[in-house]
Order: sequence, then C-alpha cells, then structure tokens
Amino acid sequence: MSYLAVAIVIGLLIAIHEYGHLLAGKLCGIPVRPFSNGFGPRLFGFKLAETFYWFSLIPLGGYVLPALEDPDFRRLPAYKRITFALGGPVANIIGAFVGFFILGLSQFRLGVVQAVSFAITNLLMGLQQQLYGLSMLFADFGQMTGIVGLVAVGGAQFGSTLADLLTFSVLINISLAVLNLLPLPPLDGGRVMFCVLEKISRHTARVEAPLTLIGWALVMVLMVCLTVRDVGRIVA
Repeated sequence: MSYLAVAIVIGLLIAIHEYGHLLAGKLCGIPVRPFSNGFGPRLFGFKLAETFYWFSLIPLGGYVLPALEDPDFRRLPAYKRITFALGGPVANIIGAFVGFFILGLSQFRLGVVQAVSFAITNLLMGLQQQLYGLSMLFADFGQMTGIVGLVAVGGAQFGSTLADLLTFSVLINISLAVLNLLPLPPLDGGRVMFCVLEKISRHTARVEAPLTLIGWALVMVLMVCLTVRDVGRIVA
C-alpha cells in the first residue's frame, strides 16, 4: 500500500507542476488546450471555458499545450513565454513551501510565524542541497533513477505515515523545480534560455525546435533505460 501511496503522490506533484503552467498561461492570456493529467490514451475528460481537461492512461506525468500554432506562440512577448515556462517550477516551489509549513505546524508544534520561518529556511536549504546533488549526479550517472526507482525508494523509506509522505512530497517538489529550471531543451529552463537568447540574436529561434525534439528523444531514451535498470535492480 505504501508503494501505491508514493506513486499517487508523485503523480499529484507532477500534476501540480503542469497546473502551474496552466495557471501561468491563463494569467498571461495564453489560451491552453488541452491540460492532460497523465500521458498516453485519454481515459475521460471535460471542457471548461476554452480548455479541455483530460485524464490519461499513464498517470505519472502530464502536459499543457497552448492553443496556438508554434509561429503564433513565438510572436508572443518574451515575458509571457517566460512566465508560462516558469509556472511549473514555481508551483512546485510553492508546494514545497506549503509542505514544510504543514510539517512545522504538525510535527514540530510551531506557531504560524515560526512555521513560516521554518518553511523558508528549509526550502532554501533544500534548493541548495538539490543543486549540489545534481552536480554530483551528472558526475556519476549510476546514481540516476527513474519513476520506478523513485516509487521503490519512496515506498520503502517514506510510505509508512502521512508525515513521511509529506516529507517525500517536499523532496520531490524541490527536485522537480530544480530539474526543470536547468537551461536544457526541452526543460522549462531551456525555454527561458531561448527566450533570452532571442533578444541577443533572432537566429537562435531557428534551432530551438530541432534541439527541443532531440532533447525530448534523449529524455525518452533515458527514461526507458532508467526504467529497465530500476526494474532489474528490484527483481534481482
């Protein structure tokens, strides 16, 4: 049961990330169609205003697509595209702050002001530690894990109590925020990077699409490899 709870938490946190993009898009006047909670075939959904909300077969993921053709999206002001890209990581950072705040109130019996201070301090420390951890991760790819590995580790270490699940959710929220802010296509940080580079040279727009496609292909290959390795470790 703990592994199922961890899998559900991971799915919810990824949905929070995508909802951040959705909200940022709406705040900037960018029409969104659709918002999908999950990947793969659509199971069911509904339409609210101009946005279709889908629930798809594979719950560990999701996506938000602007209701604009690529050339029209590129014509939007850079600040709107940057805001749209940052919406997901900001949502995860807010999620981590809320998690720390609840932990401060419930686990450490802090007052509201103390819990806010506790949340800010631990959030900044968590972001710093995650950045350091990523630098070590790129130095040793053997430490990398996929969704299956996260569920296995999370279920074994964090799935026994609600407090453990909340701690796990804080860690994953911080990881999602920092990872997606890396200036690499197709991550959110890569989109921000190209928006900035466009101000320096318009020619960078020509390479964004092919580099993003290559990035997506590499991410898919990496996720398949990590999943196969994670399963091999579990069944070994």
